[in-house]
Amino acid sequence: MCPPRHFAVTYSINPWMDPRQWADGAADLRAEATRQWAALHAALREAGAAIETVAPQPGLPDLVFTANAAVVLDRKALLARFRHPERQSEQPVFAASFRALAARGLLDAVIEPPDGVVLEGAGDCIFDSARGLFWLGSGFRSDAAAAHLIQETFGVPCLALTLADARHYHLDTALCALPCGAVIYYPAAFSAAALDLIHSHVAPHQRIALDPADAARFAANAVCVGRTVVLSGCGQALRHTLEQRGYRVVETPLGAFMRSGGSACCLTLRLDHASDAAGVRAMPARRAAGAR
Repeated sequence: MCPPRHFAVTYSINPWMDPRQWADGAADLRAEATRQWAALHAALREAGAAIETVAPQPGLPDLVFTANAAVVLDRKALLARFRHPERQSEQPVFAASFRALAARGLLDAVIEPPDGVVLEGAGDCIFDSARGLFWLGSGFRSDAAAAHLIQETFGVPCLALTLADARHYHLDTALCALPCGAVIYYPAAFSAAALDLIHSHVAPHQRIALDPADAARFAANAVCVGRTVVLSGCGQALRHTLEQRGYRVVETPLGAFMRSGGSACCLTLRLDHASDAAGVRAMPARRAAGAR
């Protein structure tokens, strides 16, 4: 995560961003962002997360949205390349942060994407641990062609989904893969072909389709820590559905960040995702350690 010391809406690269509206109440909104980020941080810690932080930098208001920094699996980080110039200055900051994590032994590899590939990190590339694959959002920020790079880098399938609504410019605003195998998603955010692909891989009883009200609350932009789902807000029906599946639902309002088109998931990046292949590779070592 990255503290929101310099967070603001100073430009517009998605339909949620209105710099003039932010400027009208900047001091109050910045204070609100600080309180809301701290509450999210506390909720994640209480749920059991260990949190590393990136130092905020002046002139980089969207650095808080660390989900876009990289795709991370099996202790490997594939760095992001941003589409819009407004965010491209974040790239060297994130790269240095990941290399510092690697130097501390928290990552094994930090990989630069090849020239010409646009990939906005885990904001558009969501790991589905139950199915052992990545879902890749494309059409607004990331290239569908990045699917091949992701498969080559991590050795797991990557399915590209075309996004069809500019309000859901990143996949993490419209889809959340839960560890139980259920998938929260907003059908109207996807092209017909993308919906077909989701439906072909996710059984009907595992689909949790959002209504427009929950989509506007960024309910799909959730963080799951164990059996706790942390999100900005949701309706009673969605809360009941998640609780029926054994999850504890924690709402922590993030309205200041929604003004920039982001919420809970956007403000975090998981560093601990592991594929089944990694678990199989590690098993002999664990057994050997137990034998000793």
